[in-house]
Amino acid sequence: MAKFSRGIEIERKFIIELPDVCALEKMDGYTVSEIVQTYLASKEGTTRRVRKRTTLGITRYCETVKTRIDKMSVIEDEGEISAKEYEALLPLMLEGTRPIVKTRHAFPYCGKTVEIDVYPEWQRSAILEVELTSRDEEIVLPDFIRIIREVTGDRRYSNAGMSREFPSEDVI
Repeated sequence: MAKFSRGIEIERKFIIELPDVCALEKMDGYTVSEIVQTYLASKEGTTRRVRKRTTLGITRYCETVKTRIDKMSVIEDEGEISAKEYEALLPLMLEGTRPIVKTRHAFPYCGKTVEIDVYPEWQRSAILEVELTSRDEEIVLPDFIRIIREVTGDRRYSNAGMSREFPSEDVI
C-alpha cells in the first residue's frame, strides 16, 4: 500500500509553441520521461489518478489525489505504488475518460523546474508548467520558449480535462 505525502501544489500553466527538443536535450539537468496517466473514479471535489512514468529505462508508478483550492492551487496527496497495485487500479478508470499519454521534458531554469509536456495529438504545441512556492511569485521563462497563452485554471487544459476531451490544436 502506498505511503502518501501531502503538500500544496501551486502552478502556472501555458500553451507554448513546440520547442526545439534538440536544444532542450543540451540543457544542464535535462530529463525526459514517458508518462501515462489514468484518471480514476473518485469522490466529489477530488481528482484521483495513477501514473506510470519511465525515465532512463526505470519505470515508477504513483497514485495521486488532488483537491482543488483555487484555479492555481491544489492539495496533493501522492504516493508511490507497485506495478501490481497500478494494474489493479486501472479498471477503476473514470467513465468517459481515456489515458493521457505524453512525453515530459524537464529542466531547471532560474531556480525552478520547467516541465514541457508534448502530446501525440498535437504537432505544433505543447504545455509548459512551472510549480511555484507562492501564488504571487514571479516566474522567468527561457527566451527561446514562445508562449501562445496562459491556461492556468482552464480545466480544458488540465490533464483530467484532456482525458475527457482533448482540445483541438486548431482552436489554440
